[in-house]
Amino acid sequence: MKVILKADIKGVGKKDQVINASDGYARNFLFPKNLAVEANNDNMVKLKAKQDANAYKKSQEKEEAKKTAEKLSKIQLKIPVKAGENGKVFGGVSAKEIAEQLKANYKIEVDKKKIELKETIKTLGVRTVTIKLYEGVTGTLKVDVISK
Repeated sequence: MKVILKADIKGVGKKDQVINASDGYARNFLFPKNLAVEANNDNMVKLKAKQDANAYKKSQEKEEAKKTAEKLSKIQLKIPVKAGENGKVFGGVSAKEIAEQLKANYKIEVDKKKIELKETIKTLGVRTVTIKLYEGVTGTLKVDVISK
């Protein structure tokens, strides 16, 4: 019997996947626990519509990420910090500070976890930072660490 899964089931399949299940397994386990529905015409049409909506949503999110990447490439973010005479920064500039400055100055929200910094920036000067915005879409941002 073909069924459409409503939830991820370990060893069976993922949500919204159409699988072949034995009649007994479907009637006695999947249907009573509301884990699956029968793959009849109505349910298949609903599934197709849901998949189309998800694909459209993903394409919109990717377009939004590309626009954000384009904005980021034109920005040189200035971050003032306390520094010693030899250009050594006290503390350092972290991904969190970069995300906060982007939000405060340019109204661009980026998750700090998506900013790729191997370690905090501890010297003055301009650095190029890569930001993962979406699957396959990365943006680059110039960060200028200046002394107060």
